[in-house]
Amino acid sequence: MILGRTERGRFPVEPVTLKILVAGGFGVGKTTLVGAVSEIRPLRTEELLTEAGRPVDDTTGVEGKHTTTVAMDFGRITLREDLTLYLFGTPGQERFWFMWDELSEGALGAVVLVDTRRLEDCFAAVDYFERRAIPFLIAVNCFEGAARHPADQVRRALDLDDDVPLLMCDARDRRSVRDVLVGLVEHAMSRTADRRHPVTT
Repeated sequence: MILGRTERGRFPVEPVTLKILVAGGFGVGKTTLVGAVSEIRPLRTEELLTEAGRPVDDTTGVEGKHTTTVAMDFGRITLREDLTLYLFGTPGQERFWFMWDELSEGALGAVVLVDTRRLEDCFAAVDYFERRAIPFLIAVNCFEGAARHPADQVRRALDLDDDVPLLMCDARDRRSVRDVLVGLVEHAMSRTADRRHPVTT
C-alpha cells in the first residue's frame, strides 16, 4: 500500500466546510430556502408574531405570515464529498439586526434573498455586506403570482456593482437553491483569488 493512498488507490479527501449566510428582508423566504436544501433537519428559531410586535414588525405584503425568525436558521448541504456548506439564515426584522455581526463572523459569503414586490426590504442587507466587503449575490425569489422583472431592471433598482451576480430562484426548490449556493461559492472564491493576486498595470 502506497503511503497516503486509500485502499482503492485514491488519495484521501480532506473535507472543507464553509459558512454561508442567507439574508434579506422580513418574510422573503430565508427559512424556506434553508429548509429546502438542508440534508439535515434544519434548526429553526421561529416564534409566533404577536399583537405586541405589530408596531415594530411591518407585515405589509406578507399579511399571511404568522411566525418570525428571532435568532437564526441553520442547515447543512454537501456539494461534494470534500465540500460541505453550513447555512445560517439571519433574522429579517431590524430589531434583530444586532445578531448579524456575530453570524457573519468567518462567513465565506452571503445570499441576499429578494422579493421584487418589496425590493426596499433588502437594501439593508446589500449595504451591510458591501460595507464589510463580504462577497454576496442576489437571489430573486420568484413567488407565485408576483410579476417577473428582467434581471437588468432589478440590478439597476438595487444599484449593484457589475461584479455582483444576480440569479432567479425558487426558494422552495432544492435544485434551484443548490444552483444559487454553487454560484455564491464560485463568486466568493473568485473574489478571494482576485484579492490574493491583484492585477497590476
